[in-house]
Amino acid sequence: MSEIKVPDLGESISEGTIYKWHVKEGDVVGAGDVLAELETDKVNLEISAEEGGVISAILRQEGENVAVGEAIGVIGEAAGGEAKTPASSAAGSGGEAPAAPAPVPSAPAAAPAPPAAPEPSSAAASGEHLATPGARKLARERGIDLGEVGARDPIGRIAQADVQGHGAAAPAPKPADGGSKPAAAKAPESAAPSGGKEVERKRMSRRRLTIASRLVEAQHTAAMLTTFNEVDMTAILDIRKRRKDSFKEKHDVGLGFMSFFTKAVIGALKAYPLLNAEIDGEDLIIKKYYDIGIAVAAKEGLVVPVVRDADRLSFPQIEREIGELAAKARNNTLSLSELQGGTFTITNGGVFGSLLSTPILNTPQVGILGMHKIQLRPIALDETTTVNRPMMYIALSYDHRIVDGSEAVSFLVKVKELLEDPESLLLEG
Repeated sequence: MSEIKVPDLGESISEGTIYKWHVKEGDVVGAGDVLAELETDKVNLEISAEEGGVISAILRQEGENVAVGEAIGVIGEAAGGEAKTPASSAAGSGGEAPAAPAPVPSAPAAAPAPPAAPEPSSAAASGEHLATPGARKLARERGIDLGEVGARDPIGRIAQADVQGHGAAAPAPKPADGGSKPAAAKAPESAAPSGGKEVERKRMSRRRLTIASRLVEAQHTAAMLTTFNEVDMTAILDIRKRRKDSFKEKHDVGLGFMSFFTKAVIGALKAYPLLNAEIDGEDLIIKKYYDIGIAVAAKEGLVVPVVRDADRLSFPQIEREIGELAAKARNNTLSLSELQGGTFTITNGGVFGSLLSTPILNTPQVGILGMHKIQLRPIALDETTTVNRPMMYIALSYDHRIVDGSEAVSFLVKVKELLEDPESLLLEG
């Protein structure tokens, strides 16, 4: 028998949330099989089996917070053994295991009802019950004595599923309308704030909580200010129109806008290096490298993977790197190293139709560029000539503690100039 433990999650991460179990009690697994998915503040990680056997107990349920090194399940030996009797007799059917209420003893003479009677009295009298925090919490909420709950764990530890299984039958007689479903007990609590009207109470994911915390922290710790400008995208659109097919054929990647903006940002950062810095106590750390974060909207929330040494990459290399990182973000396969660091961030709200916004700093960075929707607008070329041009508003949010307004405005003007004259990106980007 071996315990399934939460592995080391990397620097500065001490706990996570069980996002999904890929196995259930009674399932036969082999060494290296993925057992569960763990959600951390930044990425989702898979927990694999260190050895083969049968899942004899799941100690922590989906949605529960767990610490590094904590046991979340138990793998028993596949060949025989009392703990695996229900699974083996079910001929490998994992769905049969939870239905057998009998505790650990495998003797056929022990009927389900009799063992339940002695357990409560002895356990309750001693007050000593092995139980997970989630099980204790659920038992308190439902008013269930842990001494009355049978544990399927071979070592006798009561899991949240055991409490749920015990409580499913107990509340049935109480409601007069026949509502025997566990969810019925939660309805009044979630409906109360809206005066009886229908609402849905949904727990925030760990990543969403982290995003919320960091955004509030950025507003509380930085003197954040935003300046705006607009870019005539005619030249870039013309290049993409003329070159996109040959670019795709040669490099096997599409020519998008992000490579142009990344190059333009790098050129502006070289001219105004304080936008590529961060504050450390009373010191400024001015970075001489350009690791550009690209904000990506993933299912679980916004993430910012980093394109390393972007100043050394060509247009196709930047496009390919951004495409691969975005795909990983949407598939929850980003590694921690791909999210850490970064000296400046670019975010593109234009893909969702945003015409104008004020991006929030990705601390400890002191600058973030916001891109927006390209829209045809009338532009006066001179006193008598007005033409329609594809225009984009761009926004720079910056930390006013170290970046003056004149420097921020000049930085954004530099970005504008480089984008409106794309050939200059070859020289300054």
